Amino acid sequence: MLLTRDFSHYVKELDSGVAHLDLAVEGVSCAGCMAKIERGLSAIPDVTLARVNLTDRRLAIEWKPGVLEPAQFIDRLAELGYKAYPFEPLRVEAMEVERSKFLLRCLGVAAFGSMNVMMLSVPVWAGSDMSPVTRDFFHWLSALVALPCAAYAGQPFFQSAWRALRARSVNMDVPICIGVLLALGMSVVETINHAEHTYFDAGIMLLTFLLVGRFLDQKMRQRTRAVAGNLAALKAETATKFVGPDEISEVPIAAVRPGDIVLLRAGERCAVDGTVIEGRSEIDQSLITGETLHVDAERGVQVYAGTLNVSGTLRVRVSAAAEGTLLAEITRLLEHALQARSRYVKLADRASRLYAPLVHATALLTMLGWLAYGASWHDSIVIAIAVLIITCPCALGLAIPAVQTVAAGAMFRAGVLLNSGDAIERAADIDTIVFDKTGTLTLPELDVVNAGSVSEEVFQLAGRLALASHHPVAAAVARAAQAKSPLRDVVEEPGRGVRAMLDGVELRLGSPAFCGAERQAHEILEADPEVSVVAFSRGAECHVLAVRQRLRPDAAKAIAALQSRGIAVELLSGDREPAVRHAAATLGVSKWRAAITPADKIAHIEMLKRQGRKVMMVGDGINDAPALAAATVSMSPISATDLSRATADLVFLGKELAPVLAAVDYSRKAMSLMRQNLWLAVGYNIVAVPIAIVGLVTPLIAALAMSGSSLMVMLNAMRARRVRQGIV
Repeated sequence: MLLTRDFSHYVKELDSGVAHLDLAVEGVSCAGCMAKIERGLSAIPDVTLARVNLTDRRLAIEWKPGVLEPAQFIDRLAELGYKAYPFEPLRVEAMEVERSKFLLRCLGVAAFGSMNVMMLSVPVWAGSDMSPVTRDFFHWLSALVALPCAAYAGQPFFQSAWRALRARSVNMDVPICIGVLLALGMSVVETINHAEHTYFDAGIMLLTFLLVGRFLDQKMRQRTRAVAGNLAALKAETATKFVGPDEISEVPIAAVRPGDIVLLRAGERCAVDGTVIEGRSEIDQSLITGETLHVDAERGVQVYAGTLNVSGTLRVRVSAAAEGTLLAEITRLLEHALQARSRYVKLADRASRLYAPLVHATALLTMLGWLAYGASWHDSIVIAIAVLIITCPCALGLAIPAVQTVAAGAMFRAGVLLNSGDAIERAADIDTIVFDKTGTLTLPELDVVNAGSVSEEVFQLAGRLALASHHPVAAAVARAAQAKSPLRDVVEEPGRGVRAMLDGVELRLGSPAFCGAERQAHEILEADPEVSVVAFSRGAECHVLAVRQRLRPDAAKAIAALQSRGIAVELLSGDREPAVRHAAATLGVSKWRAAITPADKIAHIEMLKRQGRKVMMVGDGINDAPALAAATVSMSPISATDLSRATADLVFLGKELAPVLAAVDYSRKAMSLMRQNLWLAVGYNIVAVPIAIVGLVTPLIAALAMSGSSLMVMLNAMRARRVRQGIV
């Protein structure tokens, strides 16, 4: 059994002196589950923390070491009705994938049952002159389809409800199961008694609607869990450590300590934070700055875990390793932000938690009231079932998902993809948008801005030589020159550039120092500090090309349109101050900050939130991921890093910023319709429930009324397709 296992290697000793254990908990599906688990474990003496992350169903427990055994927590969770085991990402992910497949199978079976039962029900509804024998035949066919389908498709709800009841508690699945089982059970009784109507369609359709929501919720959580996996892919598990003057050894990262010296080869991802003490190369530091340009790495330059060594070989003196690196800090910031978000309670959930218990209590009191009035058991139960069906939370459950579905389709046509189930709800409330600059307000590609300063022949030679390099600046030169045929025998000098011989003359492309063009480069940078430069030489002839990131074509208009809607716009960037100042002035943004770190971005967003602001963060780099997760809602371009796209709630397509404006407009319209639908659903019940209570509604009419209420909110949801279009 699981309880006999040794859990000691899963327990961590934190710097604060407490023991820490992460458990995966099955069956956690709502805020009520979270509260029950946290209360149940916090009641154990010497437990200092019990916190559930609903996104990945992970329970974090902290306690005084040496007092409690981990198995005690699993025992306590079993008493509460939940199965738990040590959190192992691969095992948890495998189980979640299997759960998604299971939910999809249940949904398929429920949908099959719903369609077929509805086809069998229509002749009964329409056939007023149908003989009793024929009607009974259709009822038995409906039972033959509905009962097995409900038994299989209802498993997620039945199992959850049974766990709760066995633990002497109630969750949201208990009333769902009561409604389904009563509708189906009464239908069987009515079929046996040759009654005119049965309600198999109501029971199986209810399961179908509920499973759609459950499956979409599961897929949303899977996407969120993938964030941590993408970030973990940047972590190196081993490092090449010097164990002697000229002797190296591949060691686990846990064996590396500050002060050690490690070897970083070309193409490897750095495993530590440290300082270069020997060698020369170029490194991709987009993790830290979010910028597309590679950075020259030589003696004295700081490198960070997760950065990529592009060309040469480096020796690095370690300043931090394992959990002390900047990459580990970004991971912690991201996990903290995701943890906070997982506690976001959706508007529909809040309404349902109050609504469902009240409705089922009403049905019970209705049955007891009719019995006291002198009605038969049969009539009392039929009326109670009518109350249950007419108040079935289909309309309430569709109130928000229906609008989300329509709005998501409209947003997709406007170039916006939803990456989070509640992104629309949160985007509707924003009053501040914080933009990153590079790759967000600017296009990913670099432009050569002074190509006309050199002859076509020289530009073509520079482009052909640039084809041999993967450097972003070289790629910009090759693209601008439309070079097709690379030069032969090109030699790359790490951190400097590339060179080749042509007709006995040496050609060079790279840094100004490499090409002997420092003076020309200095003049260009002095005249325009926002550009970057690359030099080209042919023998003694030298030229300098300036490159710059281009703002998205509609950036200024989009920001002006956002400001006209009452949204404050700010600019935060890790880029140099001149470049950020120029971009802010061009775009009409008065509040901006340059040369800031990921932690600075987090701090700034948290400050805005403390001031009561609802913040949207729009960014594209790995360094933006924690800030994206910490914001009220987040957005990334499709060209962003995988991590940023996975973290973002919304992703926009194309080269323009118009989708950011569309996301705000559609979200505000959708949220307004969501509130309307909730009021429509509640208003329907205010009218329908009293009529059902007094016995004026049969279960059949109740099922039709329930379907009508669902249709009502669906038609209203269709209005989410229409908002004012364009940038003003």
